[in-house]
Amino acid sequence: MTDTPIRWFRDGRLARLRLQRPARHNAISAAMWRALPELCREIDADPEVAAVIVEGQGVFSAGADITEFGTVFADADSTAAYNAAVRAGLAAVESLDRPSVALVRGLCVGGGCGLALACDLRFAGDTARFGITPARLGLAYGFADTRRLVATVGPARAKDMLFSGRLIDAAEALAIGLVDRVLPDDAVDSAALDYAKALAERAPLSLRAAKRMIEAIMAGTDSDTAETAALSDAAYRSADFREGQAAFTERRPPRFQGR
Repeated sequence: MTDTPIRWFRDGRLARLRLQRPARHNAISAAMWRALPELCREIDADPEVAAVIVEGQGVFSAGADITEFGTVFADADSTAAYNAAVRAGLAAVESLDRPSVALVRGLCVGGGCGLALACDLRFAGDTARFGITPARLGLAYGFADTRRLVATVGPARAKDMLFSGRLIDAAEALAIGLVDRVLPDDAVDSAALDYAKALAERAPLSLRAAKRMIEAIMAGTDSDTAETAALSDAAYRSADFREGQAAFTERRPPRFQGR
């Protein structure tokens, strides 16, 4: 399936969502944006998946495929359809039911950086480079994309990245909070995979509740809602909570089952 530009496969209890256009530095085509929601639905439907790695074959991604711009932005209708596909693709990654980790090597620019920001966490190799470049193209960064950027790095640093369109290195990305770990290029794959595999040992209900509650807080919710209360109540009634207590008492690793 190496000729498939975007796909996912299961690696133990991990889903690996991979961009596979290395000759184009994994530039994301309109077809790839459109494919993302269904791929994410397939991942969410697999009960064996505990966490998701989002990666590129070779580099992470040089961004949206600029060679398509003459077509996808040809008129108002095609522009609206393309922008809707990008929004839906990134929203699908952001809304994955499992924790997601972007594994970033090399370029992570434009739409590629947007894809990494849609993940919960970002692990980067030490030669990775990041940038968001609509100001270089006469475009405007979308609201949802800007929201994710501001939530990750803060308003002033988001303005710097968007105003300048400059590329930043992995060390600066770590300093401003754009990435969560920086490791040598030859160690970042194993570090990201080890981290994601460790999540498979945690209680799925706990991970889901944490993700949804943080999302609600970031969306402006400042008190418990029916949805967040239900997440908490369900965990306390779950078989996994009973298993966690038993494992602690018996001094053994827990064997969580619930989703």
